[in-house]
Amino acid sequence: MGIFNKIKGLFNKKEDNTDLNDLEKKKNLLSKKDKKDNSISDIESISETEINLKSKSDCESESDQETEIETEIETEQEAEQVQEPESEPEPESEPESEPESEPELEKELEQDPEPEKALDSETQEKTLNEGLYKTKKNFFSRITRSITGKDKIDDLLLDDIEEALITSDIGVETSIKIIQKLEQRVTRDKYINTSELNLFLKEEISTLMKDNTDVLTMNNKPYVIMVVGVNGVGKTTTIGKLANKFKKSGKKVMLGAADTFRAAAIDQLVVWSKRVGVDIVKQEMGSDPASVCFDTLQSAKVNNADVVIIDTAGRLHNNINLMNELTKIRNVMNKVIPDAPHEVMLILDASTGQNAIEQALQFTKATSVDSVTLTKLDGTAKGGVVIGISDQFQIPVRYIGVGEGINDLQIFNKKNFINSLFS
Repeated sequence: MGIFNKIKGLFNKKEDNTDLNDLEKKKNLLSKKDKKDNSISDIESISETEINLKSKSDCESESDQETEIETEIETEQEAEQVQEPESEPEPESEPESEPESEPELEKELEQDPEPEKALDSETQEKTLNEGLYKTKKNFFSRITRSITGKDKIDDLLLDDIEEALITSDIGVETSIKIIQKLEQRVTRDKYINTSELNLFLKEEISTLMKDNTDVLTMNNKPYVIMVVGVNGVGKTTTIGKLANKFKKSGKKVMLGAADTFRAAAIDQLVVWSKRVGVDIVKQEMGSDPASVCFDTLQSAKVNNADVVIIDTAGRLHNNINLMNELTKIRNVMNKVIPDAPHEVMLILDASTGQNAIEQALQFTKATSVDSVTLTKLDGTAKGGVVIGISDQFQIPVRYIGVGEGINDLQIFNKKNFINSLFS
């Protein structure tokens, strides 16, 4: 388009010269009839017209050149960032210790003008209650329908309660465990009323669920978290919220953009790094993910990072090559930092219900999984899946997403979760 506009400008200029010749002829005619002063005035007017036309042509040419330059800058921007480390600001903690081969870090360029405030315990409880509202309504409406009009628990009522548990996405295996315990209780006490039933369910669910440990209490430095899961569950968004949580707790965080397959994955993580204000290590799209992880851990060691979060490409459990890639990434990490990654975090979408349990089953078969984070609990009535996953796989639920805000990723506390569910 730039060349076309330049050629068009030359033709326009030629036409302008033709117009000037016509004006020159008119000037000669005027000079014969009019006075000398009037002809001089016309000549000056013609000169001004020529200058204006030339200026307009030059402006169009310069505009085309600027457009071409901007296009080249946009297409080569990422390559320039990787190849020119001197253009990036070096880490403040060790300004002269970074070697030339060290992967560059993209520093914070901008932050939200009004970042969200950290939530206090009361606000967190309110947010949790609101996030679990649909699950709570679905769960208790089924239980209530089962026991309405009943003065004792018999076999028929036990079947109804079991069905209510299963349809609340707690899962068949976990539901059967709860019903078996309930049968033992009924056999022993002969009678159990509604309030006692709720208390029993709370106690039994608490027994089945595994306790959670806050990542921030871990002693490894840097503590390396590798995030895995299928596409669309919210891995990258969860990583951004995790980085925000760690940074607010005083930790130095580094992100690794090892999802080099999805077109927008790297850009999305860069946006989160800028929003939160943390460092990120990245390469071009299509690069070897293991190489990105190697560079990230090397930078984390040099820059004394406390927490490293690695984003990986979404993959299905039946994709053998991608699952084998996780093993390769783990081996590469272990060469840089012993025992890394210290945690493999599986991200699941709670709104998928039983599909989330199936994903957890297949991922735990294919690779080791140390924790689970469930997203989108606020938009679903299938929050019972949290109970089933924690029980069936005996893996701690690390975090739960109960809203879209940056602070709506909460550390999972089974006591608070159960109390909210039965409140």
